[in-house]
Amino acid sequence: MDDILSVGHRPKMDNIDGTLFCLLSMIYFNDEDGSIETEQISIVLGNNFVISFQEEAYKDVFDLLRKKIVLKNSKVRQNKADYLFYSLIDLIVDNYFIVMDKLGERIEDLEEDIAHNSNKKTSQSINILRKEIIILKRTVKPIRDLINGILKSESELIEEKTEKYFEDVLHHAIQASELAENYHDMMINLHDLYINNVTLKMNEIMKVLAIVTCLLAPVAIITGIFGMNFINIPLEQNKDGFLIMLVVMIIIPIWMIFVFKKKNWF
Repeated sequence: MDDILSVGHRPKMDNIDGTLFCLLSMIYFNDEDGSIETEQISIVLGNNFVISFQEEAYKDVFDLLRKKIVLKNSKVRQNKADYLFYSLIDLIVDNYFIVMDKLGERIEDLEEDIAHNSNKKTSQSINILRKEIIILKRTVKPIRDLINGILKSESELIEEKTEKYFEDVLHHAIQASELAENYHDMMINLHDLYINNVTLKMNEIMKVLAIVTCLLAPVAIITGIFGMNFINIPLEQNKDGFLIMLVVMIIIPIWMIFVFKKKNWF
């Protein structure tokens, strides 16, 4: 009862006094802001009964199961409580893949954005999405231990024919955990790609500034020399001195651009 009433627990299972208790998280994808929302759910399996407890009454992932319960010939109606117990956990795990598919689309969009337009907003998007992936990992990874605990409990509440269904859920949980881990690695790679793109862009900017500085250096030297307070400076008294110096200040940068191009510096 304490675990049911307290939220924020790590997913776990207990076999107490002839009942199986599972505590895990349902996750939802918020399409408006692209975030992951979590909700704790507790499921109790006893002799011929299943009780579930949710934080919110207005949303869950069990609509498909509700439709099956209404049908008289459905497996849920034909099997015992342990199958209903499995069905609840299976729907929760299957919904993980739906959320991860949407996260995968966000990762692909972010990768395209990084490749074509790396800016401060992109960095914020990376940090936000990385936090969502961390939440996903914390939610999905413990489910493997939870399902393993059910299979190893050897509880009389789980019939032998139902164990194969839990083994299937375990396989899905392992896939979900591995996919969440892959997403985490992808986010690390995207962050590295962003840093590399920003560094490359900065290097291009520095290259342009360095070239401009080199082109202006001869002009600065010439104007500096002819701006000195000496009495006798060559060409100072020449009527064409200004035009000569102007031509020289134009020719030298043009010659430097030709040399830089030949050396493939830009």
